[in-house]
Amino acid sequence: MRKPMLAGNWKMNKTRDEAIQFVLAVEGNLPASIDCVVCAPAIILRDIVKRAETLKVGAQNMNENESGAYTGEISPVMLKDTQVEYVILGHSERRAYYNETNEKINAKIKKALEFELKPIVCVGEVLEERETGKTYDVLKEQVVKAFDGVTIKNPADVIIAYEPVWAIGTGKTATTEVAEDACKFIRGVLADIFGKAVADELRILYGGSMKPSNVGELMSEPDIDGGLVGGASLKADSFIELCTTAAKVTA
Repeated sequence: MRKPMLAGNWKMNKTRDEAIQFVLAVEGNLPASIDCVVCAPAIILRDIVKRAETLKVGAQNMNENESGAYTGEISPVMLKDTQVEYVILGHSERRAYYNETNEKINAKIKKALEFELKPIVCVGEVLEERETGKTYDVLKEQVVKAFDGVTIKNPADVIIAYEPVWAIGTGKTATTEVAEDACKFIRGVLADIFGKAVADELRILYGGSMKPSNVGELMSEPDIDGGLVGGASLKADSFIELCTTAAKVTA
């Protein structure tokens, strides 16, 4: 049985004080039946970890090297020392703005698992790829290359997030059926790589504008195990509502 997960990605938002107030507001109000996670800017991770109890904490990125001359980067050693549990890897913004390749993401996944950090691996197609019928090809390539040579000891420790990049800021909408279709396809690719038993245990999140009003419908689908959430994770009340609604649907 896959445990549902809602992972908030704060991106480049929140000061230290704002983050602390968020944690204090949500603690005691989150359902135990859902893994409720926030992935925060690196500079405030330790402040969140110190105050989080039921809330789980993740980073938004990680370098694939343990140390060295990589100005501005964060290593797995640093994240482990900060005591975060998760790390987002291969987010569409990292791919688009910082030219992260499938090969680099693969190296990061291997290093994260080596340090017992749980990767939230993002995959997804852009608008041109969607409109030219290349969705399945793109998703397959991203998943296969991301997990090339990766050994998964515990399927619960690896999470995949499907991001319909074409539906972000374009005015186009990914329906529940479209989201489920993509997640189901991704699970099929994972079955080809790791076998059906492992694929059936891996959690797949939907990363396309999940909010309290649609979380119930989305998480009622068999292959959507939760969400990688942006805007709805920035306010404590909406994050609580999101998590509690998801808990009711998946109970």
